[in-house]
Amino acid sequence: MWLPCGRASRRVVSSFSRRVFRSYFHVEGRRKFNVAAFMPEAAGIQGLSDRSTLQEFSVSNGESFWAAAARHRLSWISPFHTAQDCDLSRGRIKWFEGGKLNVSVNCLDRHVHTCPEKVALIWERDEPGSEVEVTYRQLLEMTCRLGNLLRRRGVKKGDCVTIYMPPCPLAVASMLACARIGAAHNVVFAGFSAEALAERIRDAHSSTVITVNQGVRGGKVIELKKTVDTAVDSCPMVQQVLVAMRTENPVAMTARDVDMEEEMLKEDVVCEPAVMDSEDVLFLLYTSGSTGKPKGLVHTQAGYLLYAALTHRYVFSYHDGDVFGCVADIGWITGHSYSVYGPLANGGTTVLFESTPIYPDPGRYWEMVQRLKINQFYGAPTAIRLLLKYGDQWVHKYDRSTLKTLGSVGEPINTEAWEWYHRVVGDGRCPVVDTWWQTETGGICISPRPSDPDAEIVPGMAMRPFFGIKPVLMDTEGKVLTSNNTSGALCISQPWPGMARTIHNNHQRYIETYCQPYPGTVRCVQGQTCFFVRPQSLNPFVLCQQVTSLLAMAHIVLRRAVTGLGHFSWSFSQFVHRLPKTRSGKIMRRVLRKVVERDLNGLGDLSTLDDPAAINRC
Repeated sequence: MWLPCGRASRRVVSSFSRRVFRSYFHVEGRRKFNVAAFMPEAAGIQGLSDRSTLQEFSVSNGESFWAAAARHRLSWISPFHTAQDCDLSRGRIKWFEGGKLNVSVNCLDRHVHTCPEKVALIWERDEPGSEVEVTYRQLLEMTCRLGNLLRRRGVKKGDCVTIYMPPCPLAVASMLACARIGAAHNVVFAGFSAEALAERIRDAHSSTVITVNQGVRGGKVIELKKTVDTAVDSCPMVQQVLVAMRTENPVAMTARDVDMEEEMLKEDVVCEPAVMDSEDVLFLLYTSGSTGKPKGLVHTQAGYLLYAALTHRYVFSYHDGDVFGCVADIGWITGHSYSVYGPLANGGTTVLFESTPIYPDPGRYWEMVQRLKINQFYGAPTAIRLLLKYGDQWVHKYDRSTLKTLGSVGEPINTEAWEWYHRVVGDGRCPVVDTWWQTETGGICISPRPSDPDAEIVPGMAMRPFFGIKPVLMDTEGKVLTSNNTSGALCISQPWPGMARTIHNNHQRYIETYCQPYPGTVRCVQGQTCFFVRPQSLNPFVLCQQVTSLLAMAHIVLRRAVTGLGHFSWSFSQFVHRLPKTRSGKIMRRVLRKVVERDLNGLGDLSTLDDPAAINRC
């Protein structure tokens, strides 16, 4: 019998009323705008004329904006007393100090009390048509049982648990169970090698690892437990490995291994949630960056959850009852924010995609859209480009009338792919939101939506900053660039709640990487990656992919016979059969740089490449 965590709920203080929100917002002298219909969190703002003036207010009155949003959107055990205390030049980022809450309660308990049988997760398994639905009540029980198991086996508040699992309900429950008992989680993409996994386990100081016996992807069985066994052999701090069964195939178990599902059945369905400070660590997520050496970005409780929830709601125009389909793996920040935390904080229904875009055929995505009745679809440009090559017939074969919004994430989307995505997949009626953000930002920072309903969306452009985000373009001397047709470093000039707080065990590296190059801002992207166009008015800012007249380097993949290479010039060119890409479709640019530099010994970890032989063909 599935039971809610009744004892836990009595400790949760409900959100403040809108009257409290209104006390934070009062803007005079502008034409009235129905803010409440567009953004209930902003119901107290008076006299706003459109979304642009709301955006302007969120930047100029950021502390009040975020304080009111946090009171409205999150459930607190104890209210915060200070909305923000930030000094970017010193890398000090603190939001909602004094506030106490539990992230798993915000993602589960409060929804169980109102709609326990609502579907929280749809697990789209590798085998087409074998999806599994998990309700909020079931996910809460799963989380509580696992939380109790972790506690019984010695995991304490402040510990860090490494999770090496494919997208599945138990992986989500593992993340939420850590959040429930106050332990941080470190999810490692279940395609990384044993060496890469071990490196992340050691840096996170994890004594507990959670995995599955085997993974299944694209019709192939992946020996995840064997990878973990090899990894932990070089991690003496690991005391236990909890193993769930994805397939029916037995695997070798050692003295440190625990049959997770069998042990969970022995646990109570009620798990008292830990009382967490707003700035306690929620999770680490490692990114190799440009050097190949992993750095563990640290995200904390309240600010991250608030930002994930708001961006999920307003960038994708998510409404209650929608089915949100993010096909990113949970091992990446996209999976964290838009497969797990954002949708669940909003009480939504989210899809966990285990397979590949071309298994068993190139219609997999669109057959899934038809079968699950997906309303928002969020995927990578590389996958869109791949599917474009297979032709329109695989799309037209399936009913996509439920789609309302299409999203793009991971890298800039080229115009051809954008047009095909919009015209063929979305039948020309679904807005395409090209989202710009990073692991470091925690959530989407620049995107065409939210905006006024008739606001233009330009193909291949992220376009507009999200609420509270103030991007600036800086030259090499740290001066703000304001003219058109220029390039520089994209920075964000004021803090926001979702941003990473530090690099695990290396705050100085965090300061030197993100804060010192351009004091008073957070550095995000170097020049020659993007450029910034400022119209006559300050809003909206427009961010788009740069096509420069001078390229330092070009890697060229020939699609058909080429008689000329246009009017561009560059200092180095190289023709290749295939670019090195990860299994999720991202081009590994750091690898390309090493190839150009002829530094084949400095390629770093290549275990996520879908085709390691591509390096030999570069």
